[in-house]
Amino acid sequence: MSSLKLAAITKTRRTVVQVGEVKIGRDLAVIAGPCSVESEAQTIETARAVKSAGADMLRGGAFKPRTSPYSFQGLGIGGLRILEKAKRETGLPIVTEVLDPRDVSWVAEFADILQIGTRNMQNFSLLKEVGRSGRPVLLKRGMYSTLDEWLNCAEYILSEGNPDVILCERGIRTFETYTRNTLDLSAVPAIRELTHLPIVIDPTHSTGRPSLIEPMSLAAVAAGADGIIVEVHWRPEEALCDADQAMTPAGFTGMMNRLRPLRTFMEKLPA
Repeated sequence: MSSLKLAAITKTRRTVVQVGEVKIGRDLAVIAGPCSVESEAQTIETARAVKSAGADMLRGGAFKPRTSPYSFQGLGIGGLRILEKAKRETGLPIVTEVLDPRDVSWVAEFADILQIGTRNMQNFSLLKEVGRSGRPVLLKRGMYSTLDEWLNCAEYILSEGNPDVILCERGIRTFETYTRNTLDLSAVPAIRELTHLPIVIDPTHSTGRPSLIEPMSLAAVAAGADGIIVEVHWRPEEALCDADQAMTPAGFTGMMNRLRPLRTFMEKLPA
C-alpha cells in the first residue's frame, strides 16, 4: 500500500491505547521515573515526586541491558516487586523493560506496559512473545534504524493479535557527539502520516543532558507527540545508571508546569 493511501486511512483510524485512566493517542501521556530500580526508598520517593508533579505512569528498569557486563544490571525480580509496591502507594501504572522472550509472561504480571529497548527492536522472537502477552508494548526505535524498519518491527507485535503498540523515538546515532544521540523530531509528524500508532518521545536518552530535556519535551509536544518518557531520580548524583542525564524532581515539576499548558494551547490552534 502506498504511503499516501495509508496516510489517508490513518487520519480517520488512529489507535488509542488505554492504560489506567490515560488514553495514549488521545491524552498527553507523561511517563517518568528512574532509569533503574535501585532500592525501595529511591523508587517510591521518586514515584511520589513524579505523581505529585502530574506524571501519568512510572517507568523503572528491573532488568538493564548495559554496554559493559560489569555495570549495574538491575535488581531483577526484586526490582519488579519494588515497582509493584510503588504502584500500590501511588496508583501509577508501571512501564518496565523486558529483555528475554522467556521472561515475558512473568514480567507481564507486574508491568502495565512492556518496554522493548533500542537494542532489542529487531529481536523478533521477543517481539512475537510480547505480541502474545496481552499487555500494551512500548517499542523504542533502534539507534540505527529507519522508520520503515521500526514500523515493520511493530508489525511483528501487531501480527500476533496485540493492537496496543506505542512507538517511542529515543534518538538515533549520528556523527554528533555533544548529545548522547540525535533526537529525530521529524519522526513525530512522519509517523503520524505513516501509521495509526501513537508515538511518544524520549528526550532523556536522545540528548543525555538534563538541560536539554525540557526544550526537547516542549518541542515534541509542539510537533504533535502523544507523550514523553523521562528519567527522573530523587538524587541523580547517586544514581547507579545514567546519573548524568536524569532530571531532579524539582526540574521535572518545573517542566510539567509548562508542558501541559503548551499541549492545551496547541489543541486550541485552528486545524
